[in-house]
Amino acid sequence: MKKNVMVIIGHPRRDSLCDALAEAYGRGAAEAGHTVTHLRLGALNFDPVLHAGYTREQPLEPDLLKAQEHIRNADHLVFVFPVWWGGLPALLKGFIDRVLLPGFAFKYHKNSPWWDRLLTGRSAELWMTMDAPAWYYRWVVRRPAYHQMKTAILGFCGITLTRTVAMGPVKGSTEARREKWLNHAYRKGRAL
Repeated sequence: MKKNVMVIIGHPRRDSLCDALAEAYGRGAAEAGHTVTHLRLGALNFDPVLHAGYTREQPLEPDLLKAQEHIRNADHLVFVFPVWWGGLPALLKGFIDRVLLPGFAFKYHKNSPWWDRLLTGRSAELWMTMDAPAWYYRWVVRRPAYHQMKTAILGFCGITLTRTVAMGPVKGSTEARREKWLNHAYRKGRAL
């Protein structure tokens, strides 16, 4: 079954390993016949700060309105981002704060703590780079970015996490190691 795939790159730099991984994954998915859209958060024009929290509406910039449209039309989301200080980079967190809003991603029930997950039916993957070894991130740090994305963000909105790939350490990695990661991303995109 052909899918609409949205690849969200949470690294601010275009020349990053994250961007190269996103390109490789997207190329593989496109070759498999899927429709692929890349969203480079570093190229968007938006304020990542939700200034009043959820107490009042903050108008969305045109780039965020387009992002919501892409998410609405996507079957599968691929988040590619660096893990900084164990968590999401500020750019990605700010994007999530501004885009996955009540009425778009979820809706609370009146006079109830329960909510409707408005993005149900979509799946997602996480591709995370880090300077720590993946085992250290998993067993010592306990994967805070993974848990936040899986449960508090994606699960809360109804999106099912299907794959998580953690690559590291990037710092000091060889060109051969990075090429292996890129080939892995391409193959997974092609097998989607």
